[in-house]
Amino acid sequence: MAMVEVGGVRLAYDEAGSGPPVVLVHAALADRRMWEHQFAALAANHRTIRYDWRGYGESGDAAGEFAHHEDLLGLLDALDVDRAALIGCSMGGAHAVDVALTAPDRVSGLALICSGLSGHRWPPAMLTRARERIYRAVPADRLRRYGEHTAERIDPADITAMAQAQLDLMLVGPDRDRGDLAPRVWESALAMCEKVFAREWAGPPNSPRELDPPADVRLAEVRVPALVLAGSADIPEIRDVSTLLADGIPGARRVDLPTGHLPPVEAPERVSALLSDFLTTL
Repeated sequence: MAMVEVGGVRLAYDEAGSGPPVVLVHAALADRRMWEHQFAALAANHRTIRYDWRGYGESGDAAGEFAHHEDLLGLLDALDVDRAALIGCSMGGAHAVDVALTAPDRVSGLALICSGLSGHRWPPAMLTRARERIYRAVPADRLRRYGEHTAERIDPADITAMAQAQLDLMLVGPDRDRGDLAPRVWESALAMCEKVFAREWAGPPNSPRELDPPADVRLAEVRVPALVLAGSADIPEIRDVSTLLADGIPGARRVDLPTGHLPPVEAPERVSALLSDFLTTL
């Protein structure tokens, strides 16, 4: 692991290989460890970089106002990367698209895996499902204090309960159960997701800022090759975002995989192969 200063915070990253640069941008439920297989596989032919967002993994705390896509651009600057292919999962995909819109000359291609999209508003059905299946995992009064950063103590059992509830819906998917996953997939994802909530609840208040105007009304401006990967067992509303991306980015190609929300963890070999093939076209 190495550290680099970006926007007043130290970001943790790993780098391996040589060749055209590739940057792996993790999901909001995880950290840079989710790319273990892809990091090794892509380094055979590319300068491959994976990093932790501020407030995640081994990076410094997220405090005050900041923008994740600006951090990603700052990382490119700090590591002397003029132009890179960006591979993002979940909200990491949203940050990658925002970079492609902010600094199109810095991006050679986009691979968007079960991606989010800045500016997109989730439909009421998804928010209701989240309340029913996730936010009831922790008593409401404690969850409120955790969210407001006013809790005197964070119960480790609450961290585990919230991480498990989040992964039951997102990693497993609404129509599967944990038994459909290999044990190593659940264990790996749980370790990352527990750290997400431990840091989020214990860290300082912060206010991530989105691209303005956001990407949801600007997809036609993306002018680089794009690969969109969707999980067939993922939440339907997230699959709908993959449709928006595939239809809205000119020339984008879509591939559906039999996974939930984290295909790089659940189907690492298949995802690595798809990404390797895509990168050869850039």
